Amino acid sequence: MNDFLESLGQWIIDASDYVCGYPEFLLLIGGGLFLFIYSGAVSVTKLPKAIKALRNKQAQDSGKEAGQISSVQALLSAIAATVGMGNIAGVAIALSIGGPGVIFWMWVSALVGMTTKFFEGTLSIMYKGKDSAGEVQGGPMYIITEGLGKKWKPLAMTFAAFGLFGTLCFTQANQLVESITTVFTSPMGIENTVGLRFGMGVAIIIIVGFVLLGGIKRIAQFASRIVPLMVVLYFILVAVVMVMNIELLPGVFKSIFQGAFTPEGEIGGFTLVALTGARRAAFVNEAGVGTASMMHGASRNNDAVREGLIAMLGPAIDSGFVCTLTAIPIIIAGNYHVDGVKGLYIALNSFGNLLPYGQYLLMAIVFFFAFSTMFSYSYYGQKCTNFLFGVKHASKYNYFYLATILIAAVIPLDALVGFMDLAFAGMALCTMFTLIMLAPRVKAKMKQYFK
Repeated sequence: MNDFLESLGQWIIDASDYVCGYPEFLLLIGGGLFLFIYSGAVSVTKLPKAIKALRNKQAQDSGKEAGQISSVQALLSAIAATVGMGNIAGVAIALSIGGPGVIFWMWVSALVGMTTKFFEGTLSIMYKGKDSAGEVQGGPMYIITEGLGKKWKPLAMTFAAFGLFGTLCFTQANQLVESITTVFTSPMGIENTVGLRFGMGVAIIIIVGFVLLGGIKRIAQFASRIVPLMVVLYFILVAVVMVMNIELLPGVFKSIFQGAFTPEGEIGGFTLVALTGARRAAFVNEAGVGTASMMHGASRNNDAVREGLIAMLGPAIDSGFVCTLTAIPIIIAGNYHVDGVKGLYIALNSFGNLLPYGQYLLMAIVFFFAFSTMFSYSYYGQKCTNFLFGVKHASKYNYFYLATILIAAVIPLDALVGFMDLAFAGMALCTMFTLIMLAPRVKAKMKQYFK
């Protein structure tokens, strides 16, 4: 049985390395660059308007339009999903594979991702649909069926099928358990057994279940309160590290820019660094994956371009700002050269080396990040279930989702990362195809809005 599981895990890893290499790089970055140019560099030229749109009273109020939450709540809920373990463990994994240069390519991916998110947010309002109960819904499934036409429903169903598994909380639950064992139980001499990890999984289920069983409104209320707080607290923590090591900061940014084009010889070449940065950034900001359009599609907003501008801010915050906050202490500590995939282990050790009780302070942030992602991901999976099997079966997904937390607590992270990458690649293929096909309609809306 162990040999079979090891072979299965290795097959997933190998498949992920192939599919999520050049194909995903060209799909997300190539497709995003096309949208960036086609839109007239909207993520750069219209950034001030995006910030202004966020401050608009209509964006902050739920209003009377069809939907469940406000535009700001949609943005914060989407950020709650993307600002998670990937911003800590994912960045550490990327640094261990490609060195500091991967951060530059994460910035590039963030800029491109902002444009992609603009198109996702805009289309999520332009093409809403109705579920089996007649309630208005949004997301790639409805963008496909309402925008491309009913004959494309198989593509919508394919996206939803990938979404059922791509939005499971494998990585978040696994890395949360790893962090608890690294910081608390192992130093106390408690053996890291399957039973211990199972117990932690049960505790996580209780916390996550309390929020997700309350539906999208409770998730949005939680996100609107916790996301600003956790980002500010993380910034303060990293700012203290930066002040204490201010003389090393120039070298940190020098290594990022140098490593982006002349990577360290023992790590790999330019291609590996660029692919690693783009791949991790795509996992973090999910631009082009389609998840954000499910959240923005729940917005009570009838102004499609304004929703797109607000959605555009997501990648700037998660894979731009927050990922940089994680990278700086890890590069300063210089302990990212490890064997295997040990994302959170690297981050915790880095903060522990740089600050008194640093690993415990980071653990507090990890709790916020991990749970915020798990709350929002459950909503995505439920939306996919709703589309595939109808409203009456959608709530059953929550119990399936909670059950997978126990699986995530005990299986190897290598296979988990590969599994998530494969599912995300499938979602991205469906989403990016749709965005490019409908791009002319978005551009027509842009001309009308900015006129």
